[in-house]
Amino acid sequence: MIPRYQRIVFWSLMGCIVAMAIFLFVERQRARDRISSLQDNTPIDAIYTNPESITLALANDSDGTITNTPRQLALPTETTARARALLDHLVAEYALPGAAHPLPAGSAVDEVFLVPLPIAGHAVDPSAPASAGDAAATIPVPATDPNALQPQTPGGELAVIDLRSSFVNAHPSGVEVETLTLNSILGTLHANLPQIEQVRFLVDGQPHETLAGHADLLRTYPTRDTATGGH
Repeated sequence: MIPRYQRIVFWSLMGCIVAMAIFLFVERQRARDRISSLQDNTPIDAIYTNPESITLALANDSDGTITNTPRQLALPTETTARARALLDHLVAEYALPGAAHPLPAGSAVDEVFLVPLPIAGHAVDPSAPASAGDAAATIPVPATDPNALQPQTPGGELAVIDLRSSFVNAHPSGVEVETLTLNSILGTLHANLPQIEQVRFLVDGQPHETLAGHADLLRTYPTRDTATGGH
């Protein structure tokens, strides 16, 4: 016979667990709503242009090349929505039957955020004494710091690309195939949005070590013309 006080404790704990699950679900929805409210436009509701000539840096697994390939597409006019739409079209090409760089179908990018360069922030103070259990002391990093991200041209920007975990988890593993995907993204952004000079990657809003076990997602990548094949 289970004592009455133990039954009370058990059901009280169960009630707390259920209440916490409901609370976390509600807070998650609120957080998603707050993020959505910060977006100026999305590829769904943004104002679109008429079909225009754009360039996709398409990868080919058979020879390890990337070829700048023209396409006619209608894209949003707002820059962040435009960047996301470009990457959605790029990944959609790789989901087509017979694609030279086959990738899983579905949206790869959850959101793109653009940050003006230079990036100034804080760095760990190397002169501060280390103390166990305490947060590391930091010092401001001025925009003129040589280690800070600097624009190559006036108006240069950093793009933070938030990849979906569903895309990352299903991406083929291998040094070359992962590198081709990243170079395809960098080349496509460079060809169509030259003001984007640097790119950082997140996965579901968090830093992630690699794309599928090899390509580094913790570093900052410069955008450039990545084409190696015929145009």
